[in-house]
Amino acid sequence: MTDIERNELAEILFPHITRTRDEFEQKYPERNLKEGAKVTRFAPSPTGFMHMGGLESAFLDYIFAKQSDGIFFLRLEDTDQERYVEGATDLIKSSLETFDIMPDEGAITGGAYGPYTQSERKEIYQTYIKDLIKNGLAYPCFMTKEELQEIREGQELRKEPIGVYGHYAVDRDLSLDEIKEHLKNNDDYVVRIKSPGDMSKQVTLHDLIKGDITMPENVIDEVIMKKDGLPTYHFAHVIDDHLMHTTVVIRGDEWVPSYPKHLQLFQLMGFKLPKYAHYAPLTKKENGNIRKLSKRKDPEFSVSYYDEAGIPSEGVKLFLSTIINTNFEEWYLQNSDKSYLDFQFSFKKMPTGGTLFDTEKLNNICRTYFSRISASNIYEDSLAYFKKYDEEFYNIMVTNKDRLIEFLDIERNGKRPRKDIATYKDVKSESMYMFNEYFYKDKEETYKEIDKASIDVELLHKYLEVFDEHDDNDTWYSKIQNLATENNYAPSTKEYKASPESYKGHIGNICEMIRHVVTGKNQTPNLSNILSILGKEEISKRISFFEN
Repeated sequence: MTDIERNELAEILFPHITRTRDEFEQKYPERNLKEGAKVTRFAPSPTGFMHMGGLESAFLDYIFAKQSDGIFFLRLEDTDQERYVEGATDLIKSSLETFDIMPDEGAITGGAYGPYTQSERKEIYQTYIKDLIKNGLAYPCFMTKEELQEIREGQELRKEPIGVYGHYAVDRDLSLDEIKEHLKNNDDYVVRIKSPGDMSKQVTLHDLIKGDITMPENVIDEVIMKKDGLPTYHFAHVIDDHLMHTTVVIRGDEWVPSYPKHLQLFQLMGFKLPKYAHYAPLTKKENGNIRKLSKRKDPEFSVSYYDEAGIPSEGVKLFLSTIINTNFEEWYLQNSDKSYLDFQFSFKKMPTGGTLFDTEKLNNICRTYFSRISASNIYEDSLAYFKKYDEEFYNIMVTNKDRLIEFLDIERNGKRPRKDIATYKDVKSESMYMFNEYFYKDKEETYKEIDKASIDVELLHKYLEVFDEHDDNDTWYSKIQNLATENNYAPSTKEYKASPESYKGHIGNICEMIRHVVTGKNQTPNLSNILSILGKEEISKRISFFEN
C-alpha cells in the first residue's frame, strides 16, 4: 500500500479524528520535577472489589513517589466494558481514602494530565492509532471469531506459539480495495499492529526488583483497537504512561510475560520506555503448602475485610511495609516516633519470590501500632468504627468518654506499653468490664473465666476498708502487703515459695481475687489504676454482686 493509500485508509477508518499526535504531545508536556523524582500510577480496572494485591500496588506507587518528591496519580482502566462492575470505581476511591493513600492527581481529584479514566480518552487513542495506520505500522483485521479459533486449534495441534503472526496474519497485506469491500459489507474489524518481531531474537527486561529477565521478542500482531473502537489494555496503557509521563511502572509479576509486547509498542510509537518493577504475589501457608491469596478462599484478600474486622488502616500499611522491605520491621521497632514514610524503601530489597501473608504478624504489628498512639487517638478512631458497626457500644463510648480514655491510658507511656489491643474490636472486648451495662448484665457470663470457690469474700471486705481511690501505685501496693501480713498471706511470692505450708497464699493471690471479683477477668492492665477509675463505691457494689 502506498503512502497515499495509507492516508486514505486512515481517513476512511477515522474520519472523525481531526486532531494530531503533535497536538496531544504539546498538551501534555514533560513534568517539571527535580531529578530522580518518580512518577507512579495506580491503574486498577473497575471490575469488582478492591483486593489486597491492588492495595499493595497503590501503596508501592504512593511510597516511591512520596519519598522521591514525585507524583502519584490514579488512572482508571475501564476499556473492558464487558467486565465493568457498577460501583467498583467508588470502592476503589473509598479504599484509597480509608487507607490515606491519596493520589496527587487523577480520577479523584483531576489534574493537568487528564482525563484519567480511559473510556474518556477514546479520541486520544484513536489519534495515535490513526497515525500508526498512516505510517503502515497497523492495519484493520477482519478475521472472524471462527477463523481465529481454527488458527488457534491448528497452532495448539502443531505446538506452535498461539496468535496472529507471520502467515497467520492474513489481513496484514490487504489492499485498499479489499478493505473498502469489507467495510462496504459492514464486516466487523479490529486494528492490529504490524509486529516487526523476530522469533529468533530475545529482549531483556531490566527489572528494578527481579534484575535482568530475558524473553523472546514479540512477534504477535497484537490487537490495539477492539470492535467497539476502544483500545486494548496493552495499547491504552502505553499511550497513557507516555502522555502522563510515568517514570516507573510498578505492577505484579504476572505481567512479566507481557513485557515484550509492551516494549514493542513503546518502540513502534517512538516513546521513551519507563522503568519496570514487578513485585511478587501475596501468598498464604495452607496444609504445609504455599499458595496465592485467593478472593474465593481468603476473606482477608478483600480490602473491605479490614474495615469490618476493625484492623486499623495504619496497621495494614505498616504490615505491607514489612512485606515490601524485610528490614523495615527492625527499623520500625527502633523508631517509635517516626512514620513509615521516613523509612527509605528500596526496590532492590523487595522479595523476588512470593511474600507470605502472615495474619499473626499483622496482629503483632497492629498491637505495636496501638501501643504507640495516645489513648485519645484510640478513642476517636475506635469511636468512628463502632458508630458504623456497633451502635450500642458507640453510645456507651459517648456516655463514658472520660472513663474509657482513662482506661486506655493505663500503662501507655512506660518503657513497656501494653499491647492488648490489635483491632478496634479489642477496645470493646478489653474494656467491657469497665461499664456497668455489660458487667451486671449476666452474672454467669461475667464470672465465667474465674474459679469462684477460690475467692475469700471476707478478705475482700477487709480490703475495701483500707482502699482509697486516690492512692498512688506504691501506696496501694503497700496496703495490699499489710493486708497480706495481717491475714496470713505471704507479702511476696519469694517468701511464700520458701515456706508455702506457713501461709494461706501470697500477695499475688490477693490481687488475683480482687481482679477476679471486680473485673471478672484473669488478666487486665494495671489493677491499681483500674480500681482508681472505678472508685470505692463501684468496687463495693461489685463485691456484693459477686457475693449475692
